[in-house]
Amino acid sequence: MKVVLRSDVDSLGRVGDKVSVKPGFARNYLIPQGLAILATPSNLKVFEQERRKLEAKAAELRSQAAGLEEKINAAEVVIEVRTGESDKLYGSVTSAMIGDMLAEMGIDLDRKKIELDQPIRALGEYTLPVKLHAEVTAELTVRVVKRGAASDTEVSEETAEAVAEAPAEAPEVEAEQPEQAE
Repeated sequence: MKVVLRSDVDSLGRVGDKVSVKPGFARNYLIPQGLAILATPSNLKVFEQERRKLEAKAAELRSQAAGLEEKINAAEVVIEVRTGESDKLYGSVTSAMIGDMLAEMGIDLDRKKIELDQPIRALGEYTLPVKLHAEVTAELTVRVVKRGAASDTEVSEETAEAVAEAPAEAPEVEAEQPEQAE
């Protein structure tokens, strides 16, 4: 069955391409989703009139994807996970978790666009491709760290200050407790 694509389809082609597909794929997916129309002479005339609008829309989507690509390339996602002995992860890091962290950073992205072949099961730094558009792919840096490891330096400074103040406070607390007991 011959159809004309109204939108870029990854496995088939770009806007305006005439492609031959199986009838079921065209009837059940491409045509109902608005991705293609049947390649009849009357539909081809209608499509030619509509082509400019579709190409402008595709160009706008491409530019939005390019803007999002800059944000994603600049972002670094740090995911803290629980680990057992020998730094083995409890569970794994999935694209859903990465998508949630991006959402917290203000980057709204469908998790299906993060190309993660298998869940991450080890600590380390990973560079993941994010397919934003047929022509735009960003590189996302994901660091998987042990829970509490990302803020160890902050905690150690706070602990040092607390320890410096604690001996002065501790005797006063001990002195007050026996007086209250009498």
